[in-house]
Amino acid sequence: MVSALDMSLRQKLASFGFESNDDYEYALRLLFEAKPAGVRCLNVVGESGRRKTAFAHALASALEYPHILYHDFTQVEQPTAAVMVDAESGATQTIEAAVTAFDRAVTEACAYSEGARVALILDQIQASDFQEQIRLYQFAHTREWASVIGQVMANPSTLLLVLISETPLYHSLQKLAFKIWADASGGFLEFDPKEFGLGVEFQPVFRAFGEAFRELGQAPTQSEFAHIVEDLVQRVRTLDHLRTSLYGWMENLDRDRLLAAQVSDALGIVVELLSQLYGVEEIEIGPHE
Repeated sequence: MVSALDMSLRQKLASFGFESNDDYEYALRLLFEAKPAGVRCLNVVGESGRRKTAFAHALASALEYPHILYHDFTQVEQPTAAVMVDAESGATQTIEAAVTAFDRAVTEACAYSEGARVALILDQIQASDFQEQIRLYQFAHTREWASVIGQVMANPSTLLLVLISETPLYHSLQKLAFKIWADASGGFLEFDPKEFGLGVEFQPVFRAFGEAFRELGQAPTQSEFAHIVEDLVQRVRTLDHLRTSLYGWMENLDRDRLLAAQVSDALGIVVELLSQLYGVEEIEIGPHE
């Protein structure tokens, strides 16, 4: 499993739709090098609406799991009857008792885990019945899952159970899980002008940007900063221009913080350094006579 982390995980996550400045490689090394008593569990936590689900799917794809199963407890679904197939005779038997989507997801994950790596993502756990959380704890602890379909066992070396909840997990279940904070706008990257095709004369501008982002308490991702740099070179000439660019490109940027005095002062230094490179350009908008 560790070999799957050799390539930059940040880049792989971005290629699957979750771009972040945070580096998750060490956290995942702790997760996969530990020896769980039951099923290996990852609890993805973070602020509401900050793309925990996107992180879970991107992570499973980045780690090249051939099977990725997903269940959302907020999705209402009518339970269906189960059809069992005898492996030797091929005969089928319909079990009239209701089979929930949750039961099917866990059973299927266990079946896949017998011969392949599988990630089972359980989302919005806070919407589940508490009894289901107890069942989930028992499964994570013993690797056994029992339902009307039958009893199955999970292979702990191939199954990753990813848990997502908007509220804290059931205490006993949490004790079995390793937590990762997923924030699409977290972390700080040190940007180099050369990465964006710019010369060393932009080094003071980029350093000033770094200070401004620290005052802001948030930094753009690589692709967001690429948009901002393009604006910086071609269009930004005033503090309002810069604020507009930052707010336009940075996901979940706190606008009130962007307008705060300390942040404005720091961004003003960026604009001043930029004006030294380009000069002050007066643009008149209106009809020409």
